[in-house]
Amino acid sequence: MKHTEREALSEIILVNPNLDKDSLQDKLSILDVRVKTSSGKYIDIEMQLFNKYDIEKRSLYVWSKLYEAQLSEGQKYKELNKCITINILNYSFLPVARYHSIFQLREIVTHAPLIDDIELHFIELPKLKETAVSLDEGLVKWLLFLKGTEKEKCEVLAMNEPQLRYLGVFKPE
Repeated sequence: MKHTEREALSEIILVNPNLDKDSLQDKLSILDVRVKTSSGKYIDIEMQLFNKYDIEKRSLYVWSKLYEAQLSEGQKYKELNKCITINILNYSFLPVARYHSIFQLREIVTHAPLIDDIELHFIELPKLKETAVSLDEGLVKWLLFLKGTEKEKCEVLAMNEPQLRYLGVFKPE
């Protein structure tokens, strides 16, 4: 599967993290972080500390609710924008060594994409090895911070990633 190019984010708009229920019987979904980019893409970032053995279905369900919530009565389907779910897991989930796996909707033999509107990310923190990746990569710095790296290493990360300093976790002594 070919990796997609990453879009530079010029603006992020925080939106309501609650996904509306269509009826009283529907399951209430609360997203950890839900954003909308300036190009109209919706991104949901979920943090899972414990394996409840349902993350693949949960991720697809949340994605479907994000996608469905974009349209109002009378709107055309072509107005739907891409939705991305990012699952940051504090446990191993997939039978691969990679810490970051990306899934899209593709034809099973040719791998030709059907549509670019669906993208599911699974980031498995236990598989992230500090020595195996470049600390210059912004994503890795944030993941190491989330993983709870040793204090001294976190301070080095914060010095090289200014946004981490703004969290107030890393204060000069």
